[in-house]
Amino acid sequence: MSHRIAAKITGVAGYVPPKVLTNADLEKMVATNDEWIRTRTGIRERHIADSGTASSHLATEAAKALLAQTNTDPADIEMIILASVTPDMMFPATACLVQDRIGAKKAWGFDLSAACSGFAYALTVGAQFVGSGAHKKVLVIGSDKMSSILDYTDRATCILFGDGAGAVLLESAAGNEGIIDFEHDVDGSGGQFLYMPGGGSLHPATTETVERKMHYVHQEGSQVFKYAARRMAEMSTKLLERNGFTKDDLALLVPHQANLRIIRAAQERLGVDDSKVLVNIDRYANTTAGTIPLGLCDAVKQGRLQKGDLVLIVTVGAGYTTGGVLLRWAY
Repeated sequence: MSHRIAAKITGVAGYVPPKVLTNADLEKMVATNDEWIRTRTGIRERHIADSGTASSHLATEAAKALLAQTNTDPADIEMIILASVTPDMMFPATACLVQDRIGAKKAWGFDLSAACSGFAYALTVGAQFVGSGAHKKVLVIGSDKMSSILDYTDRATCILFGDGAGAVLLESAAGNEGIIDFEHDVDGSGGQFLYMPGGGSLHPATTETVERKMHYVHQEGSQVFKYAARRMAEMSTKLLERNGFTKDDLALLVPHQANLRIIRAAQERLGVDDSKVLVNIDRYANTTAGTIPLGLCDAVKQGRLQKGDLVLIVTVGAGYTTGGVLLRWAY
């Protein structure tokens, strides 16, 4: 059964910090090299936020750019949903910090944690409030400072991630425009393959947890790779078929940017041409909740999205979480 929602994206903006960390820079930090990184991940460089710059700051910059682009008064924003696994702190929610900084005095909001699927989940949640008529303008943000939880002596993980944020504005839709369908699922058995063990109620911060490097990303790459490539293709196929579309109807596939080989493997299963797949992992690496909105932002800048285009967002993240959103581009 399709899940059409009377909500559409009316604007998108992104932000990455100015500092760039290239593969050549990483060669000086850890036992790796540019060719190895590029051939196995597709990444050339990533943006890294300075000390003292947090996820809330990245999100605020993206939100401000979005408000300016859409000529939206911050006072008209009624809700803010911020997807992140690197909140500024356990509480208050990062969404509260952003709400204050952008002057959205009438908005309520909260953080949503679904790792790399966070933005897709947040987009669907926000769309429910617009589609139901509860709110007219909802701000959905994906923002992560992944460098804050990376061990730069672990070459298996530190090469993969970057910092960045993206934001979209959701408003009501009429007719066939906007969100056509979505599908989300969780396979909790995969939680053991991508996680950060320290910092929560199970292993609160102690000298021991710090010494054991429990506050960094831990990943079993081969397990994540196989699951992500398969599930992204399966979910994409399900959403298209359920709504009577084929891959030929698709104008653009915007996949999560975790690894170029994952993207290509999923793309091959779907049989979608390169011209219909958004890839920017070479410039940003994996910004977790930021990858999808940054991808949409790049697609707009590159002229790859036109009003009425059929767009498919698909992502897999820690949990495992999987998310897909099928929509008609509205502007």
